[in-house]
Amino acid sequence: MQRDSDKLFLAIFLSIALHALALALAVTGNYPARLVDRPNAPQPKDEVLLLELLPPPPEEIVAKTLQSVATPEPALSVAPDIQVAPSRTAPTLASESQPISMMAPATPTAEEWAFAARYTLKNSKGYRYTWGQQVRSMMGTAFEGPDQGVVRFRVEISPDGTMAKLETLWTTSPTAEQLAREAIESMPPLPPTPTGKPLIFERTISFSPFVSDTPPIYRNDCLRDPPTFRNPFEGGGLGPPVRAEATENEDPESFSLEECLKQLPQDSIEAEAAHDLQELRRWGPALGR
Repeated sequence: MQRDSDKLFLAIFLSIALHALALALAVTGNYPARLVDRPNAPQPKDEVLLLELLPPPPEEIVAKTLQSVATPEPALSVAPDIQVAPSRTAPTLASESQPISMMAPATPTAEEWAFAARYTLKNSKGYRYTWGQQVRSMMGTAFEGPDQGVVRFRVEISPDGTMAKLETLWTTSPTAEQLAREAIESMPPLPPTPTGKPLIFERTISFSPFVSDTPPIYRNDCLRDPPTFRNPFEGGGLGPPVRAEATENEDPESFSLEECLKQLPQDSIEAEAAHDLQELRRWGPALGR
């Protein structure tokens, strides 16, 4: 026990001695890790700025400068042989004396009517669209004001292409309805319907400088339509409720899918852009865009 105590005392003494020696070397500067005082921050030097006052310019120079600023530069003249044709679908900006307007779309060409006369899918979609374009092109320029509006018709066309029945479902402008009816009455002879049967459909004609009809998308016309929804509790409360089930729609045509795909045309850039814009307006708010 006495030896252990002596060893412990000797260890403590040596530790204290070594710490004291290290502190002494650091203070005297003979130890690499000596304590160094923090240097003083450099003091900013005083800078002297010399200002030289120049005499004012002569009055003649001032007068010429003011005259050059007040005189506007001559406008660039456009070459007389360059003419920019106005767009047939873009609206024209309004001025103080003329409201906003949009020219009527171009009349469907013979090639477009030939395609419409042989396209049978989706209740002759091409024929219905081309018929609406023909009517709108004959209605003339649409101006902003009380005469602009929309009219929706229920149309029945005979197999030979003649008008069999025209019924107005609703309209927001008597002028638009009158112009549309006058255009329909004066339409040139139309080709026969694609299916050889009466073509019955509903069509909305927009007579407005802010709305233009765009070509449809054809790439999905060979797919089956989703089941048609029906109110399962329809009846108006006049009798016991009868549950109506959703019905499956039939195939677009009786022929095969390969033959159906042969009818599909190449969708135009205008149709693709209009379709994308419609989808963005429909689903954009849900996606936070």
